[in-house]
Amino acid sequence: MRCPPMTGSRRLHRTAALMLSSWLVLTPAAHADSGSQQVQLAANGRFDQLEQLLEAEQARGALKTRDRHALCFAYSKTKRYDRLLPCLDRLADNVRKGDTRTRLLGLDDATPSIHIMRADALIELGRYGDAVKEAQAGLAWLVKDKSDDLDMVIHCMAAVSLAYTLSGDREAGAERAQALAQIKVGGFKADYAGAKAMALGRAYMALGEYGKAIDAIESDRTFKLRSFLDNVVSGAFLTGVNNWVWAELPRHFMITKALFETGRLEEARKGYDDLLKVSQVRANGEIHWQLLNDRARLAERDGQLDVAIGLYGRAIDVIEQQRLSISTEANKIGFIGDKQAVYGRLVDALFRAGRAAETFTTIERAKSRALVDLLAAKDRADAPILASRQAQPLLNELRKASADDLAQLSLNMAQLDMPPAGRGTAQVAQQLRQADPELASLVSVTAIPIEELQQHLLPEELVLQYYVFGAKLYGVTVSSNDVRVAEIASPGLEADVRRFRALIEQGSDQVLVEARALYDRLIRPVEAQIRGKSLLVVPHGVLHYLPFAALHDGSNYLLDSHALRYLPSASVLKFLKPPRTPGLAAVLVLGNPDLGEARLDLPHAETEARGIAGMGSGNTLLLRKEATEEAFKRLAPGFRYIHVASHGEFNASDALQSRLMLVKSDSDDGSLSVGELYGVRLDADLVTLSACETGLGKVLNGDDVLGLTRGFLYAGTSNVAASHWPVDDLATAELMKRFYQNLIKGVPKRDALRQAQIEIRREFPHPFYWAAFFLTGLGQ
Repeated sequence: MRCPPMTGSRRLHRTAALMLSSWLVLTPAAHADSGSQQVQLAANGRFDQLEQLLEAEQARGALKTRDRHALCFAYSKTKRYDRLLPCLDRLADNVRKGDTRTRLLGLDDATPSIHIMRADALIELGRYGDAVKEAQAGLAWLVKDKSDDLDMVIHCMAAVSLAYTLSGDREAGAERAQALAQIKVGGFKADYAGAKAMALGRAYMALGEYGKAIDAIESDRTFKLRSFLDNVVSGAFLTGVNNWVWAELPRHFMITKALFETGRLEEARKGYDDLLKVSQVRANGEIHWQLLNDRARLAERDGQLDVAIGLYGRAIDVIEQQRLSISTEANKIGFIGDKQAVYGRLVDALFRAGRAAETFTTIERAKSRALVDLLAAKDRADAPILASRQAQPLLNELRKASADDLAQLSLNMAQLDMPPAGRGTAQVAQQLRQADPELASLVSVTAIPIEELQQHLLPEELVLQYYVFGAKLYGVTVSSNDVRVAEIASPGLEADVRRFRALIEQGSDQVLVEARALYDRLIRPVEAQIRGKSLLVVPHGVLHYLPFAALHDGSNYLLDSHALRYLPSASVLKFLKPPRTPGLAAVLVLGNPDLGEARLDLPHAETEARGIAGMGSGNTLLLRKEATEEAFKRLAPGFRYIHVASHGEFNASDALQSRLMLVKSDSDDGSLSVGELYGVRLDADLVTLSACETGLGKVLNGDDVLGLTRGFLYAGTSNVAASHWPVDDLATAELMKRFYQNLIKGVPKRDALRQAQIEIRREFPHPFYWAAFFLTGLGQ
């Protein structure tokens, strides 16, 4: 039996490898030591069990490199990025201390393997620039070492090509793929033909060059012979085990996928149906969902809309379970599937089938996951969401239950029926929702039932939800007794929103022209449904950056006829704290922190802060050098109202580093980042971020928006007032004064902000001065 090699592993001598493989097959695992168990579990693709074995050993003491490398390898396969990246750091530390040799893959030095595992993980996490650096560092090490590990070189080159292509730099990706194609693997290097074929195939698939991908994969003409001989020599055929399934599945899938994308539909249909009959596919979440997705696309082409809907739904179930379970060979497939496209296709199919309620529910499911995935990529051990003591064991149990359920999923191609969800997952998920509902909403995809959502709406309020899929835009309205979906043309939407924002920020007189055009596109198709209603706006994609209040119908702004509040997803409603006593309670105010540079001073923000602090009793005012990050973290949990008048900074390349700029101290650097907010616990009715760009966030795959607003909502805030763009210091001070005056009168927060904006517009008519601020959350 052969261990599934990470493309680029230093192979054992072939004779020794076959002897070891035969021994592993014929010797009962109960009598095997930990080392041989590790090899056997890796060979069988049981990376979840390998992970458990090594974590148990780790609990008894520090792991040597041979075991630490195997644990990191297991994490890389189970996609446990929260554990993989710290594991690789500790492995690198072992290597620096001279403990270099691995057990799995038989490496004399684990260094290039560390770079490769990091690069592959970073590609899957969308951190393409960092992935390129890691892969290139691996190549540099191999060159310096004068290594003969050509398959490792191949893997590094493929990773660089993939990272460039997926980052949008197709030219650089194609250039690296061409360099990979030039590598010679004939003669004494023939053993590397398989590694090159798969690496080049995945590079071409990422580029969308499916014909070349087929040619590359099929250039390995000895694959079937090697598979046959290895199974014979190892004795696997005597037990009915195929030790090459781990290699055959991704190869077969890639070829079938390429056939589908090049229009060879009959061959692709047969290939997909054959793959779906292979039991091991069900344990390979990364392949399984793509098979179901493409089979659904074929059903749509055949006019079988209901069949397609069922298959898309099953693909989504696999995606959502796979996030908590194993995912073998995800790095080797090369075709980095767009999981969000599955949700989009299901939304489109449900809309065409006239199933409005299910369309809305699917849109909500599509918005529930990206945040956790990104948090899991952070390097700190405490980076994942901080579960309560009661919830943490349930979270671990949920991972195991999901893995067990995923292994039991089956496909009946005759009836195409969805098997019932596993009782284990359902029961544990329910317990988790009871123990920690906020955590459950993020780790298990649960859309709020429409009936429950309707109960949470404010009087005379309607949900206006948008969903962008390719060239289509759907507008969904949910009232207290009705759900409707409208299809809206979306070509050029992103450019129009960008142009509108640019005109606003420039103070241009042409802003009303674009405001009317966007109103006609986005609001006019649902105008009949929203007339006379307050709006709970749930944007999607680029619409997260649109100030809806500034849209204009030709006579009035949208703000004039509709009270507005926002949410990143309608399902967030059920996790917001209920309203408390009306009126303004004690406020923690931080204003004009001394950031050490005169150009960063905000004199009007200081005036604003003093004015708000003077509006009532019990307020705490921290100005200049007192406005520290340390003071915020220490005092904020004790206040229901928090006001920060400072600079904010949106980091588009790393949304977790978007921040509020405060004063540093001995314990903090002064940057209150989004990443830090996920470790803070607040009990606030309102956080007002009277700063630049605090409402902006990075729209992630899945449409979760990672920014300060979402960070404060998760930390325990019911409402967040924030801004879309760098705001005017004087106009903002006036706006905030009137906002808080309204709050003191007991005006609900949504209406308090709206009234302040309408009032300030009399003095500052251009939308630049008043339309930047918006309220996300409960509205009360």
